[in-house]
Amino acid sequence: MSFSMHGIGVSGGIAIGYAHLASSARVEVPQYMLDHKYIKDELARFDEAILATRAELETLRSHIPANAPAELSAFLDMHLMFLGDSMIAEQPKRLIRETQCNAEWALAQQMEALVARFDEIDDPYLRSRQEDVVQVVQRVLKALMGHPSHLPLDVDFDSERILVAHELSPADMVIFKNVHFAAFVTDLGGTTSHTAILARSMGMPSVMALHNARGLIRDHDLLIVDGREGVVIVNPDESVLAEYRLRQNQWRIDTDKLKRLKTSKSATLDGTPVELMANIELLSDIDAVKAAGAHGIGLFRSEFLFLNRSDLPTEEEQYESYKAVAEALDGKPVTIRTLDLGADKQAPWGHTVADNPALGLRAIRLCLAEPGLFHTQLRAILRASAHGRVRMLIPMLANFVELRQTLQRIDEAKDSLRRDGLAFDEGIPVGGMVEVPAAALAASFFADQLDFLSIGTNDLIQYTLAIDRADDSVAHLYDPLHPAVLGLIQQTIRAGAKAGKPVAVCGEMAGDPLLTRLLLGLGLRTFSMHPASLLQVKQQILRSHLAELPALTQRLLKNTDPDRTLTLLGRLNG
Repeated sequence: MSFSMHGIGVSGGIAIGYAHLASSARVEVPQYMLDHKYIKDELARFDEAILATRAELETLRSHIPANAPAELSAFLDMHLMFLGDSMIAEQPKRLIRETQCNAEWALAQQMEALVARFDEIDDPYLRSRQEDVVQVVQRVLKALMGHPSHLPLDVDFDSERILVAHELSPADMVIFKNVHFAAFVTDLGGTTSHTAILARSMGMPSVMALHNARGLIRDHDLLIVDGREGVVIVNPDESVLAEYRLRQNQWRIDTDKLKRLKTSKSATLDGTPVELMANIELLSDIDAVKAAGAHGIGLFRSEFLFLNRSDLPTEEEQYESYKAVAEALDGKPVTIRTLDLGADKQAPWGHTVADNPALGLRAIRLCLAEPGLFHTQLRAILRASAHGRVRMLIPMLANFVELRQTLQRIDEAKDSLRRDGLAFDEGIPVGGMVEVPAAALAASFFADQLDFLSIGTNDLIQYTLAIDRADDSVAHLYDPLHPAVLGLIQQTIRAGAKAGKPVAVCGEMAGDPLLTRLLLGLGLRTFSMHPASLLQVKQQILRSHLAELPALTQRLLKNTDPDRTLTLLGRLNG
């Protein structure tokens, strides 16, 4: 029987092959009480499971193919770091001692507590890291219960296979690379999961969040995976199969052509230059930045350094990380965003969580409330500026007092470095992110006070339309083409132009080639996106003539009919 499923397309392209089901369902955990005399043995059993899991992850790391993306090793290192964290390696033992429960139950309880803490984090990227914690704990649980790893290390398929799983971890991706799966689909996951990031870096078609793929698809079913549209077609008829074979062939041709654009000058048909920058989270992303031919880094998410640890990174640790990125870019600009964490009552620096953390203490608000934390990061960024073209980006500015206080904190950090005799760029550019409607409406003020602006469209859409983008029940209302959103973007770009200050877009809209001409028509000349999207956007720019864009863009901006909006967008891209 033929049927289709719809999920989130996290990595583009089309794959056709036969389903290979992975038994990666979560382990059911038993609960039982232990006599006190067995506690010592239970603690030893838990330690042995941790050691076995560590050995398993290290074995996987040793099997990483030479041509695998650097992220693969980095994510496995992260899982090993989680495994060594006291929250996983030690806290369950305390539960075993205090409650005399079995090791599996103690670990499962600790996992639930950690997941609950991640749920309280406002930032969706950081919140999604709970998946990594769950994946690591599941491996330990399997070791405790004597289950083998759910994917074999050495499998030789004679035809293209598509992996169907409940969920996948970065460790699974090592095996993925070894057995040459053509694509994967999963019940769980989203665009910010590590698995999705890896899929994009590998250029592997993939669809996630299908919810029940593992239950509906059978082994050896013929699948079509359309990673661009987020569609999986099961047992297609001949006409559909023929159509998708044509699309797949065209996609392969287009992909090969895109690689030739790496060294092409990024400019419209009339010769207007357009700057294409990359967003990164890890130092290991630099290879992808260079492979795409990016002009620099438009967004370095520094919060990655603060993730999943009970202590704060020191100034020296931060400095070394920022310096490494600045030096790796070899003179190209690197825009480091200051800490953009949401409120979390369990954070080491301790704050209570608001009823709605998206509107609470997060990003620059949190940094200003924690001057010691902010001062340390500012010093680290400033010191790194002595080693390259570093720029500083302040997230979620909303009012003028925040900006004044932020600039004062930067001056204080500079003064402290002068007193210590440490080098930094005295003229380091400081920019602000426009992520809330208030900032967009007051963009003229911010443009006057800052060196550049960067529009974070993900949050700008969320706050403008009052849509929690992580909430499935309202996800259909999340609309980048809403005239209110487009109006705020245009207003910000115009404010920057009037003040003579550059404005970039660094949210997901910048990496969507269907929106490239629209953003050009709104006046945008600097895009920052995931490196994997850069050449597609460049291709759109190379095909665009600026003189043809403003009229249609303004019609689209004034339109309130969603169907008409799509028609106008199609005409703009035609």
